[in-house]
Amino acid sequence: MSSITYTAAPNPAATIAHERAQTTFDTDAMNLFLEGGDPQHVALIKETLLQLERDPVFRTGPQYYDLTTPEHREETAKKIARFAQYLEVDARNNNSAATKVRLDFLSVLDPQMLSRTQIFLVLFLNCIKGNGSPEQYRFWCEQLKANQMRNMYGCFAMTELAHGSNVAGLETTATLDLDTDEFVLTTPHIGATKWWIGMAAHTATHAVVYARLVVKKDTVNDYGVKAFVVPLRDANHDLLPGVSVGDIGAKMGRHGIDNGWIQFNCVRVPRGYMLLKFAQVDREGNVKDSPLNQLAYAPLINGRVQMVADSFRFGARFTTIALRYAVARKQFGKASDGEEKQLLDYPLHQTRLLPSLAATYVMAAASHKLRAYQDHVLEQLGLVRETDKSGLNDAISAMKHLFVVSASLKATFTWLTALLIDECRQACGGHGYSAYTGFSKGYEDWVVQCTWEGDNNVLSMSAAKSIVQALKKGKDLHSDLAFLASKSLSGKLPILSSFASGVASADHLKVILKAFHGLIIRAGENCIVVLKENGNDWDELGQLQVGITRVFAHSYALGVFLETIPAGLQPQLRAIAELHALSVITSHAALFMEYNVISSENYPSVARRIAELNRFLRPQVIGLTDSFKMPDFLINSPLGKYNGDIYNAYFDTLKQQNDVSITKAPYSHVVEGMLNRSDLSVRERNERTEQVMRILSK
Repeated sequence: MSSITYTAAPNPAATIAHERAQTTFDTDAMNLFLEGGDPQHVALIKETLLQLERDPVFRTGPQYYDLTTPEHREETAKKIARFAQYLEVDARNNNSAATKVRLDFLSVLDPQMLSRTQIFLVLFLNCIKGNGSPEQYRFWCEQLKANQMRNMYGCFAMTELAHGSNVAGLETTATLDLDTDEFVLTTPHIGATKWWIGMAAHTATHAVVYARLVVKKDTVNDYGVKAFVVPLRDANHDLLPGVSVGDIGAKMGRHGIDNGWIQFNCVRVPRGYMLLKFAQVDREGNVKDSPLNQLAYAPLINGRVQMVADSFRFGARFTTIALRYAVARKQFGKASDGEEKQLLDYPLHQTRLLPSLAATYVMAAASHKLRAYQDHVLEQLGLVRETDKSGLNDAISAMKHLFVVSASLKATFTWLTALLIDECRQACGGHGYSAYTGFSKGYEDWVVQCTWEGDNNVLSMSAAKSIVQALKKGKDLHSDLAFLASKSLSGKLPILSSFASGVASADHLKVILKAFHGLIIRAGENCIVVLKENGNDWDELGQLQVGITRVFAHSYALGVFLETIPAGLQPQLRAIAELHALSVITSHAALFMEYNVISSENYPSVARRIAELNRFLRPQVIGLTDSFKMPDFLINSPLGKYNGDIYNAYFDTLKQQNDVSITKAPYSHVVEGMLNRSDLSVRERNERTEQVMRILSK
């Protein structure tokens, strides 16, 4: 017994245990599905989580939520140093798979630590690998052992104070000095200050700087934005001459990242510090651009692919917390046993939370497919040679398609996860507002994903433009876009006119998927008509483009999910697929009805079917969340404890972090002074009493 009680206390742990016993499927098999179907990968996850849980540097607990910004940064630095040791071991064992898994779960354990690590490993090093020559990669990354996080730590200096998404408009300059064979990097005005550069303020020794290549010969020639390796600090970690940096200051979240600004004041670097894969400058200042130049921004795609995986992991964490709480918490009403009803037995609560659970399952399948496709494309790019025109065209086409899919999924799923976290918080009532439950920091740390490495609206408009152009072209379509050639989905007849009962068949789920495809085709055809009428002004279509991209992202994810459902889990997973699809239709109802994909007469049936699916999935909720196999140390929330003992866990957390022996605040004297102040007349020296007034009025 954890405390003295006079009557029977709530027993949420027993409630959770009872519901866990109702699970009708194998949670190990479900976890295998969620992790992509590879038993070796699942075994590696277990091994990695065991290491993280038992490593004192990666310890978690409620103290994490009370740290100040300086404390967060110090803790983050310690975790990075520890991760670097694991990285060395992984490299020695040629085990890059272990590194990837470790990064996946560190994104949940401490997103700010993951960001500081990936800025270096994913953006900085991959930029050198993807944009530099083999010799440059060997020098910067292998010879200097940067790939093991030794000797140097790089940041990614792309965005500027006056330019973010418009990379082509960056204004930092790198001017070739023909006399000294050096580039002179200059920040010409305040708007060109490199801004929001992760780790620039205190950590980074080097930066990959995106700057305009300028060559002054007979005339001044601007060759556009190129990438340069620029040292920022010396071996003593002191700033180099000409480099000015500062801290961005207080942020909404991810306080452990030392985001900074950088200004270059005539900083000179050798000509060989320009990354040479896509453009070369010789000693005489002659510039040669490669036909692969359009692939120069490929490193950004790595981050977008990771954010899709992060969406799944964050969704798993926060739906687990909210649903375990909703099962354990009893409030109002009367259940059949005479007690108050569990929150999740209320239909409204089911409608608030179960679609989030379904979305998380669907995001899992999409994240694995996207990562596999990225690996394939990067391998293809690594093999292609400029002399191989056919292979070159195929590689460029594959990279463009990877951009469309990764941009669509990154934008759609990071938005969805932001909404998911906040809805889960609200569903936990007042307790969800406590920082110790994880929702506050989780949300603050998450929402930047909607902005960095491509603003979601900008990415969505760009992806939709490619989809509409593919629709207009109508041939040589990638398999993911092959549905665009389906003429039968065009027109105005409703596509989704009936709904299943019980467990939906595979054929019915395919009809729902066709409805998504039909909407994309019909909205895309409308775009083509409008563009013809308005002189090809895409800006007029921005809102519709965002809608097209979101529906495409969900159709892609749903298609992947349906393809991978194993036979033994069909009842649960088909219900999840249908619930997710119908929830998407609900959130995009205006589009589905505007293009008559579903008629306004049939639309009310969507809500009725969602309620039926919620009732079907309700008894399996604990099993479905258990299937994420997310341990308590990773969830780090008293409301999401596996054993369900939420009240004792929550109360113990508060007492652990807030010393109950301290009953007076440091500012208590202020409160005491207010409460114990003397009467107003005394403080006015009795200068306004009736007696004084009689004397003064004579």
